[in-house]
Amino acid sequence: MWAARGLSRALRAYCTSAPCPKSVQLPRVSIRDALVSQEPGENVKVQGWVRSVRSQKEVLFLHINDGSSLEHLQIVADPILFKSNLTFGCSVEVQGVLVKSPYKKQNMELKADKIDIIGHCDSKTFPFKYKERYPLEFTRQYPHLRCRTNALGSILRVRSEATDAIHSFFKANGYIHIHTPVITSNDCEGAGELFQVEPSSNVKKTGKNFFDVPAFLTVSAQLHLEVMSGAFTQVFTFGPTFRAENSQSRRHLAEFYMVEAEISFVENLQDIMQVMETLFKTTTEAVLSNCQEDVELLHKFVAPGQKDKLEQMLKNKFLIISYTEAMEILKKGSQNFTFTPKPFYMRDNEDEPQHTVAAVDLLVPGVGELFGGSLREERFHLLQQRLARLGLTDAYEWYLDLRRFGSVPHGGFGMGFERYLQCILGVDNIKDVIPFPRFSHSCLL
Repeated sequence: MWAARGLSRALRAYCTSAPCPKSVQLPRVSIRDALVSQEPGENVKVQGWVRSVRSQKEVLFLHINDGSSLEHLQIVADPILFKSNLTFGCSVEVQGVLVKSPYKKQNMELKADKIDIIGHCDSKTFPFKYKERYPLEFTRQYPHLRCRTNALGSILRVRSEATDAIHSFFKANGYIHIHTPVITSNDCEGAGELFQVEPSSNVKKTGKNFFDVPAFLTVSAQLHLEVMSGAFTQVFTFGPTFRAENSQSRRHLAEFYMVEAEISFVENLQDIMQVMETLFKTTTEAVLSNCQEDVELLHKFVAPGQKDKLEQMLKNKFLIISYTEAMEILKKGSQNFTFTPKPFYMRDNEDEPQHTVAAVDLLVPGVGELFGGSLREERFHLLQQRLARLGLTDAYEWYLDLRRFGSVPHGGFGMGFERYLQCILGVDNIKDVIPFPRFSHSCLL
């Protein structure tokens, strides 16, 4: 343990005898790299936001963070470097030398010889206070500031890590990444919950559509991936999707992200289900390995008990029941359930009188549907009949072409990314796992 008086003398000696020359450009390191550095004595520069200030008679302590780590870097300095506007929330640049920390909970700290305030912060009016822990519902009132809280910082680091893990999974397994369009002329799901895209003044002035046909924000990239599956055996995409659903529930957003994949030469729904399960478990294991502190924070303060549930999901094979069994279970419940016909593209099982399709949904308690997938109807005559019966032949003539020219059995799935984050972190409201939530009657920023 440093004695405050002895530390102050050491700092003064260091600042007097070995200042960092102004002409030397110090390397900038992130807080995360500084904390794990194995090179004490290195002169560095760190930049970030002040999370705490403690100015004593003999020594000044700061904690700063730049978003790269849940843990803050402790700055130790001579009190003469303290300024009245060095407050919680302000942004700073600190130059000094990395030294081994005498505290067990921290590997390194920074002995500062220079502290520059970059941006001031009025800590009295700043909505988040030092050492306060705020419910996620409260932070939602400040979409422009909530990323500065520990909880949102952890959620967004996990989100970033999960994104990388998903891409790594597909790359490691030979999938081609496809950039599918955000603007489309088809309604993949057939539910009609679409945002139409049109220049604000175009229709009024010309009476015509900008694209000559009605265009919408995509609800799913599946049909575009089916096009690609005629040339690549394994493809995926990961991007924004949109649903004009008039809902403010904790499970729905108007804009959200979807992970979607399509696999050619697959005839067994079990193969699709295995990819879904492996993707979930591989991605989650990577997140738990690389974001341990962030996940632990959320499991401890946001969702106690979620850790055990998640461990069971990773440990056990996912349970499988048929839709027929599921319907029988639902019929015994106290609520009434309605049946919605499946989309036109799902493969018909030809199992009269049930008349089911080769589809699968992965349901998670507390979250709902996490994955949805199916085998696609590759048989030309059956698909042609179905489109004709639904009055969709003209709109999907191109889709029939996919079956006319070198068709193969294929299938795929989609995973709601925000619901995935809810599932692994235990966050109750989907609005808290996306940086800027959009939902009915709310589009802030």
